[in-house]
Amino acid sequence: MEELDRHDVLLLAELQRDSRQTVQQLAAATGLSSTPCWKRVKEMESSGVIRGYTALVDRERVGLTLCVLAEVNLTRHHEDDVRKFEQAVAAEPRIVSCYATTGQADYLIKVLVPDIKRYESFLHDTMFKLPGVTHVRSSVVLKEVKSETRLPLDVPGKAPARRARR
Repeated sequence: MEELDRHDVLLLAELQRDSRQTVQQLAAATGLSSTPCWKRVKEMESSGVIRGYTALVDRERVGLTLCVLAEVNLTRHHEDDVRKFEQAVAAEPRIVSCYATTGQADYLIKVLVPDIKRYESFLHDTMFKLPGVTHVRSSVVLKEVKSETRLPLDVPGKAPARRARR
């Protein structure tokens, strides 16, 4: 896909706000007619700009009340060890995000579990058994101040949103 233009970015912003909108609603919100709007969405889907659609679930309402951010270090950084670790992380549903990082930790992971006892079990039964793991430093999240799924898209020709002054 070529570079995104103003209408593409507006479509993405609208879809991030509410992906259940009809093509007619999207067209009205972006200033396009229905057919070009539909074609642009399909092109962004086929090119991978739009990876999929999902429902946002309140984790606490489904019993996942404990959120832990953990810094993970590996023993060695050989390609095979890293690949095995990353495959094991990808297969573990309680790990909802994982980032390879610079600094003191090799990886930063986010784990969701019902309670601290389940996290302790997760550490001993899963985390410490992952390939190459040598150290895990856990931080229990006390409060989520911000958890955003929308990407901060800047619309060409429109000034970026500014924070309110206090």
